[in-house]
Amino acid sequence: MLQALSLRDFVIVDQLDLDFDSGFTVLTGETGAGKSITLDAIGLLLGDKADFGQVRSGAAEARLSAVFDISGLPDLQQELYTAGLLEEGAEELSIRRLIDAKGKSRSFINHQAATLAQLKSIGSRLIDIHGQNAHHSLNQEHTQRTLLDAFAGAEVQAETVKTAYHHWKQAEKALADAQSRQESVEVERERLQWQADELASLNLQAGEWEELGSRHDTLAHAAELIQTAEAVENLINGDNGLQDMVYRCQKSLQALSHIEPRFEESLNLLSAVEAELGEAAANMRAVSGNTDLDPAELAAQEARLSELMAVARKYRVQPENLPAKQQEIADALALLEAGADTEALAARAAECRTEYTAQAEALSRLRREAAGRLGRETAAQMQHLAMSGAQFEIALLPVEPSAAGLEQVQYRVAANPGSPLRPLNKVASGGELARISLALQVVASQYTRVPTLIFDEVDTGIGGGVAEMVGKALRALGSRHQVLAVTHLPQVAACGENHWQVSKAVQDGQTVSRIRTLNRSERVEEIARMLGGEVITELSRHHAVELLDHAGSGHA
Repeated sequence: MLQALSLRDFVIVDQLDLDFDSGFTVLTGETGAGKSITLDAIGLLLGDKADFGQVRSGAAEARLSAVFDISGLPDLQQELYTAGLLEEGAEELSIRRLIDAKGKSRSFINHQAATLAQLKSIGSRLIDIHGQNAHHSLNQEHTQRTLLDAFAGAEVQAETVKTAYHHWKQAEKALADAQSRQESVEVERERLQWQADELASLNLQAGEWEELGSRHDTLAHAAELIQTAEAVENLINGDNGLQDMVYRCQKSLQALSHIEPRFEESLNLLSAVEAELGEAAANMRAVSGNTDLDPAELAAQEARLSELMAVARKYRVQPENLPAKQQEIADALALLEAGADTEALAARAAECRTEYTAQAEALSRLRREAAGRLGRETAAQMQHLAMSGAQFEIALLPVEPSAAGLEQVQYRVAANPGSPLRPLNKVASGGELARISLALQVVASQYTRVPTLIFDEVDTGIGGGVAEMVGKALRALGSRHQVLAVTHLPQVAACGENHWQVSKAVQDGQTVSRIRTLNRSERVEEIARMLGGEVITELSRHHAVELLDHAGSGHA
């Protein structure tokens, strides 16, 4: 659960430190006092996009931080430990975010740099925020379907169905495209086949061009190579050649080497020179013996080089790249033939449809089971929200296969006893819609593992006795979760186990927002203000005391 929240220089908050309790906490205050600021800060810590306008005027940066107790979330603990973001056995998680005056932000998880994606992933398992306009979107089929899938634990299956649908449609499109362009494909196939055959007739070999060039140079200079090799070999081994001179040097030094040590050293050097000259002479003999004077082979090499050069110019590549060009054409031809194989494409489309159908039917089974349960429990919850006798059900209407599955999800309601069930967007008034939305949220929240639930003025559009029932419903939810509700209704505020008041004041020429915890007498004054406005009368105070006593929320 959320343990602490700290804000510095955020919007109109200069400094704020809040310690959170378990159970149901209400947050009240005058319009414009900054009730939404706290929720905006929490949203930023959960990965919302930052804005430079969120930095308090005159400040260099806004600093936000929160501490969470995650002892009840072992899976998240293990995930954070594996990612190196949590020490083994640790049960506290801190999230910090800094936003500068240019709107740039930095995020940290347990003092380690983190991405917004990480904040969103982790934050979604820490806090669930229900916005004040949630009931407005409840008339949309997408919202109804998404809520049902979340309740059914079928979000992953819904994504699988969406992916399978796209694969199926892509396969069908590939088949249709292949069928419509068969003629042009055949022309292209013939062109590629002709090119492939032409290159295949050359019998290209990898490295052939380089080898041809080297061999051609040897053949073209054969006479010169032989003449030079023989001349050098004669200079080494001939009469008065280098070998003979080295030998004579050795004989001269040998006689006196026992007297002068440097003669012995020179004899060693001359022995090495003699060995090197012998190897050089052997190389020259090999060149003169292995070099052929073959005009016919030289002509054949020149013809092959010319042939490869001409084809390379035709295909606009370097001659050494002809084998790669041949492979490129072969690959394009294979791809074209595979794409033109309508039987294979039809089989692929059928396979994708079968996969989609299987996944969509699995999703339908999850939805059917969850629809009945969510419908029954929501109807029961509506009875506690001044909708006695109202009925609620979730219908799954068969439709053409789509990315959303095989059915349309339709919420139906009968607000009055005896009335027929009709689509929610056809019959529910604004107030009824708000109560139905709250009933759905309360029911769904009972099954979520998210420890902290925040309700931002979800009681909009209701009042009187209904508001009291809403407050009791939220308080009951507080027995299973940490619940924070921003409210403008005194009946809801009276049900809070803890009560915070938001106010604003001018300090040093700037407006600042403050939040403080109210005790019993301060709660009476605040609820009296909510009942009667700025002028608080004894009657409104008396009524406030009655609300608190009736709700059993006398303590702060």
